[in-house]
Amino acid sequence: MPARRVLVSWIGYADFRALAATLPAGDQAEVLRGLNPPTPLAGQAGPLKTLLDRERFDAVHLFTSHTGPRNRLYARWVGGNPTLHHLKVPNPTDYEDVFRLVDAELAKVVALPRAADVELCVHLSPGTPTMTAVWVLLGKSRYQPATFYQTHDGRAWVTTVPFDLVVDYVPQVLRDADARLQQLAAEGPQDVRGFEDVAGDSRGIRVAVGRARRAAGRDVSVLVLGESGTGKELFARAVHDASPRRGGPFVAVNCAAFPTELLESELFGHRKGAFTGADRDRAGAFAAADGGTLFLDEVGECDPGMQAKLLRVLEPPADGPCRRVFRRVGDARAQTADVRVVAATNRDLLAAVARNQFREDLYYRLAVITLKLPPLRDRREDVPAVAQRLLDRINRDFARQEPGFRPKRLSAAAVAFVRGQPWPGNVRQLYNTLVQAAVMTDGEVIDRRDVADAVAEVPGAGVVDQLGLPLGGGFSLERHLEGIQRHYLRRALDEAGGVQRRAAELLGYRNYQTLAAQLDRLGLRAGAQ
Repeated sequence: MPARRVLVSWIGYADFRALAATLPAGDQAEVLRGLNPPTPLAGQAGPLKTLLDRERFDAVHLFTSHTGPRNRLYARWVGGNPTLHHLKVPNPTDYEDVFRLVDAELAKVVALPRAADVELCVHLSPGTPTMTAVWVLLGKSRYQPATFYQTHDGRAWVTTVPFDLVVDYVPQVLRDADARLQQLAAEGPQDVRGFEDVAGDSRGIRVAVGRARRAAGRDVSVLVLGESGTGKELFARAVHDASPRRGGPFVAVNCAAFPTELLESELFGHRKGAFTGADRDRAGAFAAADGGTLFLDEVGECDPGMQAKLLRVLEPPADGPCRRVFRRVGDARAQTADVRVVAATNRDLLAAVARNQFREDLYYRLAVITLKLPPLRDRREDVPAVAQRLLDRINRDFARQEPGFRPKRLSAAAVAFVRGQPWPGNVRQLYNTLVQAAVMTDGEVIDRRDVADAVAEVPGAGVVDQLGLPLGGGFSLERHLEGIQRHYLRRALDEAGGVQRRAAELLGYRNYQTLAAQLDRLGLRAGAQ
């Protein structure tokens, strides 16, 4: 039995212009409105009708970004009983928009995996060059094999695109990328000197540790990126501890914690009498970090004046990549220090550069190597280990303060609850939650309810904090909203004792099937109906 041939194609300007030549003046003006050029194409059928007049297809699907009656007029004129698909394309030359829209619509036309008795035929001639490129990419990858057609000057033919993305290119790309990732993720934090305090064993944290370990061995500046509370200072200290500078000092300065006039003194020091209150000479952080590492936290909060001063200090001299030349406030004499700089921010500095809020030259001085730390919600398998590490620290702190203190531990239900939370405040929010749970729990076991009560009280769990998360730096609105949805779905199921009908009522769903669909989409375990 022959394969069922399904044609997909855009309706292009030339197709509408060919239609216009066959219409009376009133309809012709309507079809030509907004086209370039807005003139009929007399004596020609246009690319699409040329193909349909010469080839037989079992189904025809026409994509169009145009509106109004012209689409209906064209479908009636071209023949083949086509199905129209209207796609709202903001910019027909934007590859991302066109790819996303076409891929979504094509998935409806050709179910994946495609049946063996369906031949996908793609007409490349109509539409913009961007649209043609997207057809080729999709037809050579996700929807392969596809038969490509072209038309010109009244002729139609099958055209050969002489490459195969899946066979010729993708395997090598994947092999190369996977080899690099495998090498970076070969060891967990516990196996890498200096990174023993980093908890977790997920692929994301292993890759971050692998990159940090490589950066540690070189005297180059490192920029650590990540949401608030992801452990940027912990990684900065680990880079120092894993480097040849481990015997030197590690000095941390939070750039957001000082007014501009005091931050300069904090970093570079000052002479006695340099300003009101400067009653003695003071060495700054660069001098204190001589021979070691200076960690500049929240460096994205520096104002333009401070950015210019940092840029001058980070200018690499000829006699060593980490030799820093600076002046104390109120001092005419230059000082030098051998300092490796590790900076961190939760801001999207490249976006800030584009908005002229952060100096581009300073960005590239700081970001010789970048480390991007994943948020807790992207490494849920690490959350129990992170929670245990934090609780161990809490127990040690409490034991020092309280003679006879009996260490706390998390119940299995509490561990499961902790693992399921989105933790928008990341490790910092988790730590504060565990501290409060440990304080408020009378016994040795911290149960699920103890943690749930603490989550509701700890900053980072409220609506204001949920709406105040920093944008950029890996922020994903879709992922964030899914985390909130997961939280309420789990809460409803818990309060309903796992009964879906009751949980659906608590959430305001009209029926439990809607709840079941959401649970299935998010990969959550459903209870009884």
